[in-house]
Amino acid sequence: MTMKTAALAILTAPLMALPAAAQTSWDMATPYPDAEFHTKNIREFVADVEQATGGDLTITVHSGQSLFKHPEIKRSVQNQLVPIGEVLMANLYNEDPIFGADNIPFVATSYEDARALWEAQRPLVEEKLAADGIRLLYTVPWPGQGFYTNREIASAADLQGERFRTYNATTSRMAELLGTVPTTVEAVEIPQAFSTGIVDAMVTSAATGVRTKAWDFTDHFYDLNAWFPKNMVIVNEDAFSALPEDQQQALLDAAAAAEERGWRMSEEEMTSTVDALGKELTVHEPSEELMSGLREVGETMSAEWVEEVGAEGQEVLDAVE
Repeated sequence: MTMKTAALAILTAPLMALPAAAQTSWDMATPYPDAEFHTKNIREFVADVEQATGGDLTITVHSGQSLFKHPEIKRSVQNQLVPIGEVLMANLYNEDPIFGADNIPFVATSYEDARALWEAQRPLVEEKLAADGIRLLYTVPWPGQGFYTNREIASAADLQGERFRTYNATTSRMAELLGTVPTTVEAVEIPQAFSTGIVDAMVTSAATGVRTKAWDFTDHFYDLNAWFPKNMVIVNEDAFSALPEDQQQALLDAAAAAEERGWRMSEEEMTSTVDALGKELTVHEPSEELMSGLREVGETMSAEWVEEVGAEGQEVLDAVE
């Protein structure tokens, strides 16, 4: 019996020594706080990944720029300082103008328009990211953008001279064309910027207005649906390729679900947050005179953008009927 036991031990030893399934832990850099619907959607995304992989792939979300500042996130993913992150797509305009298609005012003014624009834009965005060793996982739009001011405006000319909060190259260009003073302020810094007099007005979504309690520092919101900028979740291609195939597929499946869920959340957020703003400050439907001046700005920016991008750019804009 002793010899048989010893032989059995020898035969089973290699099986007992086999390592457990490989586990991977990722950090994820995001620019927005936990209260933002984008971050809530991301947390559902990472929960889906963990469940689908049985905990073999876990992702720790570092929200509110706590890991990297917003302008640093894309390059940090590219350089493998962090494997996965979230960025506002139009913030990459200076790298390539194709990233700014959804920030041109009055091109896409509804979710239907925004989807059509994205379907045309997506292959070009994926190509540009791939050249930097990055894979696009999913995108989700913000609700339509509007103006927040401390005084009523009847026309675009009424904005001249205002210190206007902007957040990327295209919003800065719009501010210039409106005769305002462009002032870059990240979303998490908005209340302080108003309270210290750095900015007098801003363009952003109703969702951001509610989260930052815009009624504490502004009195008027102009519901323009001027454009629907998108956030995108990106992953380093080498980090993605290093995952086992089943984990890769789980990540892609969770991303597809997050995109569909995120678009629904965005629409719901737009309705609820405009209603919430209406209880705290004055919500305006813009006058025709104001819209006429803003459309002129949009037409100028569209022409400039197409000149930068070329024929492909015109095809993207033509996708919006």
